[in-house]
Amino acid sequence: MTELERDIIREILNIGLARAADSFAVVAQEKVLLEVPSLDLLESEDILLQVKEYSANHAVIQSDIRGDFTGTTLMFFSGQHVQRLSRVCLRMQVSDSVQVNELQESLLLEISNIITGALVTQLANILKARIYGAPPCTFNGDTTALMSHLVPSESLQPLIFSIITHFSDHGNSVELPLMLFFNRATFEKILNIIRGYDFLGKQLAGA
Repeated sequence: MTELERDIIREILNIGLARAADSFAVVAQEKVLLEVPSLDLLESEDILLQVKEYSANHAVIQSDIRGDFTGTTLMFFSGQHVQRLSRVCLRMQVSDSVQVNELQESLLLEISNIITGALVTQLANILKARIYGAPPCTFNGDTTALMSHLVPSESLQPLIFSIITHFSDHGNSVELPLMLFFNRATFEKILNIIRGYDFLGKQLAGA
């Protein structure tokens, strides 16, 4: 992957994430700031370490991407997010905790569905791909199953789009980490699309 290809992929993600951030802002009733996504190729051990670190103090929602591409998103809701969203969307006064009840879990699932849906729709439009988001579910912390889903062969490496969005609440920035995983086969498809078309000149200009 050349630096130009890396920049194009990052810009494609920026476009998709901007729509996702707008969708989240409507739900959260607050301004959402988007950090430029980083793009890294990591070993499986490094991936698992990152996921475990976030999972230790966040409520985690998983959504799979299916169709022409195979991927997964993990959204990490902090206790501050759970507290804020419960107050805004459910009219519930709760403590700052990632221990959620059934109603709060349903809310987080719906928010993840909205954000992932907005992202996947934009990616499908830009890349001219038939992809869709599967119904989200609560991530149970089984990183082995996650890796098996993404990397059926130990000889392959997945591509991680590491994305952080910031939810601003009265001037206090609270991170809402969103990890986007694509396997190598999907990454190769994306690169082939970019290499076979004047992406920067035509597709992104139209978006």
